[in-house]
Amino acid sequence: MNRKKFYITTPIYYPSDKLHIGHAYCTVAADAVARYKRLQGYDVMFLTGTDEHGQKIEQKAKAAGVTPQQFVDNIVSGKDGILDLWKLMNISNDRFVRTTDDYHMESVQKIFRRLYEQGDIYKGKYVGKYCTDCEAFWTETQLVDGKCPDCGREVKDAEEEAYFFRLSKYAGRVRDLLVNTDFLEPRSRVNEMVNNFLDAGLEDLCVSRTSFSWGIMVDFDPKHVVYVWVDALSNYINALGYENSKYDDYDDYWPADLHLVGKEIVRFHAIIWPALLMALDLPLPKKVFGHGWLLLDGGKMSKSRGNVVDPYVLAGRYGVDALRFFLMRTFPFGTDGNFSNELLIQTINTDLANDLGNLVSRTTAMAGKYFDGVLPADQRADGNLDSDLLALASGLRGRYEEAMEHFAPHKAMDEVFKVIQRANKYIDENKPWVLAKSPEELPRLAHVLYNLLETTRICGILLTPFMPESMEKLFAQIGAAAEQQTWESAARWGELPRTVSVRKGENLFPRIDLEKELKELEAAAAPAAAEAKPAEQAEAPAFITIDDFDKVKFVTAKVLACEAVPKSKKLLKFTLDCGESEPRQILSGIHEYYEPEELVGKTVVACTNLAPRKMMGQMSNGMLISAVKEEPDGSEKLHLLMLDGKVPAGYGLC
Repeated sequence: MNRKKFYITTPIYYPSDKLHIGHAYCTVAADAVARYKRLQGYDVMFLTGTDEHGQKIEQKAKAAGVTPQQFVDNIVSGKDGILDLWKLMNISNDRFVRTTDDYHMESVQKIFRRLYEQGDIYKGKYVGKYCTDCEAFWTETQLVDGKCPDCGREVKDAEEEAYFFRLSKYAGRVRDLLVNTDFLEPRSRVNEMVNNFLDAGLEDLCVSRTSFSWGIMVDFDPKHVVYVWVDALSNYINALGYENSKYDDYDDYWPADLHLVGKEIVRFHAIIWPALLMALDLPLPKKVFGHGWLLLDGGKMSKSRGNVVDPYVLAGRYGVDALRFFLMRTFPFGTDGNFSNELLIQTINTDLANDLGNLVSRTTAMAGKYFDGVLPADQRADGNLDSDLLALASGLRGRYEEAMEHFAPHKAMDEVFKVIQRANKYIDENKPWVLAKSPEELPRLAHVLYNLLETTRICGILLTPFMPESMEKLFAQIGAAAEQQTWESAARWGELPRTVSVRKGENLFPRIDLEKELKELEAAAAPAAAEAKPAEQAEAPAFITIDDFDKVKFVTAKVLACEAVPKSKKLLKFTLDCGESEPRQILSGIHEYYEPEELVGKTVVACTNLAPRKMMGQMSNGMLISAVKEEPDGSEKLHLLMLDGKVPAGYGLC
């Protein structure tokens, strides 16, 4: 029987001479999905690659004194280039496409000619605004403060002969696709596309250029090169052999099951790409998911902003698996996430060192100490003490699968770590060190350790897509054979043999000294910061500028749920509708002023681009705004800022 097929793609990346952790974010997510699907038994095709043509590349190559091809070759396959980064991050892509590949260029020329011959492409003149950095044309109405709406940079007037794709012809079908199907997720992206582009009216799309030559030549009109829309977007079918003889698995994998893309290019994938496929009379992808950005200090990472984070440094200090885990564990995938070194280290310490690492280390150590690493067959269960852990672990795969199928890896791992935390509590409840003192309790001790090992096995299987190398080490320590690491076995309790052999190994996730590590990172970054700092810099003014103020994002939020945080006298945990794709969790220290039940249903104000932090082991993604007054006796009086309930959630304050 043929295995089920699954085709997943990331966007093909524009070559950059300074790679950062943001470049890896989308591809690590795609890799986790691909590994998850392989675990389920799917025949997966995972495609990524590079978009290497365009005016910006031509200009950079000229400035570097090399040819455009030499320039992109160095960035793609040179030292610390894109291929090196994917290798570092343990990306398991099956295919890598470059838009300079001969077979891709052959397909692009055939597609362009076909669209021209059937009347969907025609020659005209482009007059408008052009952003070189984004390689995007814009109308006056699409500009924001006269600048590119995507990157905020200056645009320039452009006028040249060009070929156009009749995008307007397909506007109705594209609107129907977005509005009446689940083609694009999260749903908030649909609203953006409809409100910002479709409602404004789709204009025909410029698909060729004559002002530069670094691109794929239009074979029937050589002074034109094919522009990025037909060139880059068609990689998803060309890499399967569409209109070329390089590959022959188009019929096996198309239509794609999932295009995973950053929110800045959703427009290309949710409007232009479907329209091109409609014109070609080809099946549409089943799903486009537009994820958020990984931010630093509230802004998107980029070399031009000077706020990049080096993945080589982070992976070298903390390990690739810990870095992969952090990216998928910490941030809801459909929204933006604020990166910080402190949050990375806190996540490693809390989840990996304290919870998972502690469970593996304690269990294997006790098996070695009390039974020389081999559990005896004589074991005694206790339904009262065992049932809760067994039920939670036995049902884990279903809850995990539900989250993964909805592109919520952070929720999937939430479910895994609920079980891990319960297993650590189970150790304290059963007190193996006490059981070991009584010979008659050794069967009970053996069964406690077996339950812990079996729980760890199930959790390890489900964490494999995120931390593949670390889970191999985990399985070796707990004695899980290959047939006990399968997707099917994750739903079955009791797969490990009762007399399993255990081998305590290295500490999988050593705890990090947060204060010491932050100082070392700061010291390491100081030379680069000093180099970037002007020789003479005036002291910071007492006032902030409007640009400073604009960095803070305040939105209206509806309180969906509110509860006290266990073991904390001050903290309340809020579940908020902020107008985003999914609810946001924020912790606020206002319990001495409010009871949780009186806040449910209220409309409050939240700062949503504050760097996330963990408090009492729980994540807080933002801050609620309150009014505070100091009383004459030195105490404070606080009022949570609340708005008229008629104000909808998700409105920005200005």
